[in-house]
Amino acid sequence: MKQLNRETANLPASRPVKVLQFGEGNFLRGFVDWIIDILNEQTDFNGNVEIVQPLSQGIVHMLNEQDGLYHVLLEGLQGGKPTRESRLISCVSGALNPYDDYQAYLQRGENPDLQFIISNTTEAGIAFDEADRNMDTLPNSFPGKLTALLYHRFKHFNGAADKGLAMIPCELIEKNGENLKKTVLQFAAHWNLPSEFTAWINNSNSFCNTLVDRIVPGYPRDTIKEIQEELGYEDKLVVKAEPFHLWVIEAPEAVRAAFPTEKAGLQVLFAPDLTPYRTRKVRILNGAHTTLVPVAYLHGLRTVRESVEDEKVGKFLREAIFEEIIPTLDLSKEELEQFANDVIERFQNPYIRHELLSIALNSVSKYKVRVLPSVLEYHKRKGQLPERLLHSLAALILFYKGEWNGEQIPLNDTPEVLSFFQNAWEKEAEQEVVKTVLANEDFWGTDLTKIDGFTEKVTEQLQQLQNTAVQAK
Repeated sequence: MKQLNRETANLPASRPVKVLQFGEGNFLRGFVDWIIDILNEQTDFNGNVEIVQPLSQGIVHMLNEQDGLYHVLLEGLQGGKPTRESRLISCVSGALNPYDDYQAYLQRGENPDLQFIISNTTEAGIAFDEADRNMDTLPNSFPGKLTALLYHRFKHFNGAADKGLAMIPCELIEKNGENLKKTVLQFAAHWNLPSEFTAWINNSNSFCNTLVDRIVPGYPRDTIKEIQEELGYEDKLVVKAEPFHLWVIEAPEAVRAAFPTEKAGLQVLFAPDLTPYRTRKVRILNGAHTTLVPVAYLHGLRTVRESVEDEKVGKFLREAIFEEIIPTLDLSKEELEQFANDVIERFQNPYIRHELLSIALNSVSKYKVRVLPSVLEYHKRKGQLPERLLHSLAALILFYKGEWNGEQIPLNDTPEVLSFFQNAWEKEAEQEVVKTVLANEDFWGTDLTKIDGFTEKVTEQLQQLQNTAVQAK
């Protein structure tokens, strides 16, 4: 079997490097670099990516051994039919470890073709680290490293306005671009950098808020030999991902023009405000997961796919999404329903085994963020309570009892939450259990018993669930 490199693949690395990417993990390679590869193929973007390893340990040596080449394998459903396709990613021209050569890293800022900084350094990555005291040595934090690079670029090009960059972070935090800019400016002050540099950051660079969405399971360890035989290369960096992808970016028109994803038919949206899209994702995608888990688990189901395909539970989930969640959102009905249908198809992906218990982690806080806003907005708009979303809440309370049909439920939450439910379930009457849970403002941010009919409705649903269990015996 052939080694994978540019000679064996007959692919010269001839494009200018336009993107410096902090992070070599599965998500960026299976999402961002996949998108850029398509941009190169279908538009005049003509730009390569150079990867910076954000931590001292990583896989840049493996990337360089393969000359930046690797395959993305898409597996999932499209139009209800299983689909499987591979793409050889050729847009990564190389990778470097700044811990090995700090000066070589800084010199990347001298590249006149550089236009974009893209990152995914985990949610904790965009944070100020006071221990990064100066730029004499490589800063430990990602924003510190970025500030050092930007300052080097600022000095090299004498503060030229047209040499500013567009920062497009993919970390899963709200307003990631704004937070990154704020942290870079913190470092500029911390290091007593000149005011001219701060003005250049503010006036000549863009920090874009983003929303990313694609499930990327990553390296297919269990089937890699078969996949390599199929590809014809000994690719050690194969990335598996689902076909669905969405990238929403808040950016100036100049960034949109320089990153012409619309010409390639990609699901990359440039929006003046991504808040409606974030709300849509949290309420429909994440909210559907959280709504589903306790209901499906108490019905004896154990994976997302089998739950969605179950006649009773699948119907429950669809009705919860289309009849109780979508009516609380402000994007067009057509757009919301298309996204919801995509979500259901993603849940049915036969190539991904998504355990319900893996989603059940910290379900109380997830319900508060992902589902409760839909409940409250539905009540506000309709003047009544949503049956299915409250059924899920009742199932959640029952789930946190920790036992169902004589079997222990492996709960995964903070000791405080687990202790609270243990004490609550010591009460004899179901209504008292429900009242105790709903009144916990630490859980919900408000006392839900004060909403007319809320306690009664959840108690009724909980009693129905318990009766069902008794009949099943």
